[in-house]
Amino acid sequence: MQVHPSQLVPGCIITKDIIGKTGRPIIPNRTVVSPIHIRVLEQFLVEEVEVADKLSDGTLFTPRSTDSEEENPVSNEPPVAELTPFYENYLEAVQSYKRWFKEWQHGDPVDLLALRKVMVPLLEEAVESGKDVFKLHHYSSSGEYLYHHNVAMGLISAYLAEKMGYKYGEWIQIGLAATLCDAGMSQIDPTIIWKEGSILESEYAEIKKHPLISFQYVESTPYLSKSVKLAILQHHERLDGSGYPIGLKADKIHPFSQIIAVSDIYHAMTCERIYRVKQSPYKALEEILQKQFGRYDHRVIQVMVKELTDYSTGTKVRLSNKQTAEVMFVDQSQPTRPMVRLEEGSIFQLKEQRHLHIEEVIG
Repeated sequence: MQVHPSQLVPGCIITKDIIGKTGRPIIPNRTVVSPIHIRVLEQFLVEEVEVADKLSDGTLFTPRSTDSEEENPVSNEPPVAELTPFYENYLEAVQSYKRWFKEWQHGDPVDLLALRKVMVPLLEEAVESGKDVFKLHHYSSSGEYLYHHNVAMGLISAYLAEKMGYKYGEWIQIGLAATLCDAGMSQIDPTIIWKEGSILESEYAEIKKHPLISFQYVESTPYLSKSVKLAILQHHERLDGSGYPIGLKADKIHPFSQIIAVSDIYHAMTCERIYRVKQSPYKALEEILQKQFGRYDHRVIQVMVKELTDYSTGTKVRLSNKQTAEVMFVDQSQPTRPMVRLEEGSIFQLKEQRHLHIEEVIG
């Protein structure tokens, strides 16, 4: 729908780039609106923006009333870009997860049948949707991060598992397990979960209990295999022994847990969180490749690299300086830094421009 900026509320999802006088996006498509975005739009005298009819938490968006509606009428023209059914279903699943999490906080058990009813069709959609699963961070916000994270982690894990050659039943189970990995966070003090600023060592010790609690939630259910139950318990274990809750090393860690672990860190790094600024998918991927070597299964990382950097010549990308460029050539030794051509014609290698990185694939 099309509304005046004064009618926006935090959590609105932009569905079309908002272009400034320079021809560059002031606010890009899929941005989750925060108060600072509304102030920016007012300062730039933007009269109309296109947003989804649902907020980032999955609830319906009701535009704010405004005294200036007669001066700035809402257009009745159909929107140029709406959320696809996949994203609509994703946001509904986030809303379901939020409800489940609150039930778990009150002591209710995990209802695997209810979770399967919501998640299995969505996991199937995720595998069919292609690389859209790597764009789910756009719909998250710091206040709703926990709920988005677990649904997105399930979808990304299932997608990667399918690309790695796992059979239907296996990647469905992996996706369900990833969705439940943080169920144990429901038993952690909410003041720790939603804390702004640095986490104390004692608080981190509490957080590190959540994989075991999550495992205990599903330990006796017949609807999950032993392998994925282990994956829930081990999703924060690292190959070099630096993980938790046990500190297992490579030969003791189930491969399923590593699929979830890579999905976990990718989505976490690309989302806005209470205490951390988000990174672009390609910046996050570079950091995973450079700094996390030896901690994660390289087979999982290589599949993610391939899926995110499988550009074809002519692919349009947005750079971190907000300029649009076209991919000309991909050096397989540094796939996140291809040769690109800017709209004004200049060509350069991103590997030689370390201050720049790809922010988004746009076409």
